[in-house]
Amino acid sequence: MPEIVAGALALAGVWWLFAAAFVAGIVRGFAGFGTAMIFLPVAAQVVEPVWSIIILLVMDVIGPLPIIPRAIREGHPKDLARLVAGMLVALPVGLAVLFWVDPSVFKLAVSLLSLVLLVLLVAGVRYHGPMRPPLIYATGGLGGFLGGAVGLPGPPVILLYMASPHPATVIRANNTTFLYFFDVAMLVVFAALGRLLGMPLVLGLMAALPYLAGNAVGWWIFRPGYERLYRWVAYAIIAASALSGLAGVLNGG
Repeated sequence: MPEIVAGALALAGVWWLFAAAFVAGIVRGFAGFGTAMIFLPVAAQVVEPVWSIIILLVMDVIGPLPIIPRAIREGHPKDLARLVAGMLVALPVGLAVLFWVDPSVFKLAVSLLSLVLLVLLVAGVRYHGPMRPPLIYATGGLGGFLGGAVGLPGPPVILLYMASPHPATVIRANNTTFLYFFDVAMLVVFAALGRLLGMPLVLGLMAALPYLAGNAVGWWIFRPGYERLYRWVAYAIIAASALSGLAGVLNGG
């Protein structure tokens, strides 16, 4: 084990990986979203696609653990159950795409999709119709597909919930809990496939420490009256991460 830890620390760019985990944790703590959109564009420049998602999943299961009980209490359980059900149905389709896609395509897709979704968020694109159960199931399904394919399960749910009648506390809680259940489902699949081993698992456990610290900081600084400020800070960090990933692809990284 000491050898594999030493090998992980010697990996080129590993400290960028840990820095991205810490920043993603802060944003997840105060905004309830953004982890994958911040972390993956950076991680994809350091490790291969499947590794980057395994690292994300491991740290994302450990990092929010202290806040999950509170998030469940503050959330909307019926909506959450529908989102998770839809996600579980569509997740295998997304995973099939992940295992098939070329790494360079993955890097480009993660960065471009993060930017497109960010533009939609900033532009105020929202669903304005009634929040009926079929729509919530479908949104969870789209999140499951995108999560399986490129590690981005959150944006469809975020775009829907930005227009929901729920207060900010409920929206943040449901986003946080949905993403947690997605992570657990993905880890079960990777464990069943025998891929939850070796270097990516160790890197995920190591990245969980700065991510856990970031989550704690983010929840500590959250104040209900400043949702708009937190959202714009999250947007700026997501943009910086996605643009750095895109620059890496264009420069042949």
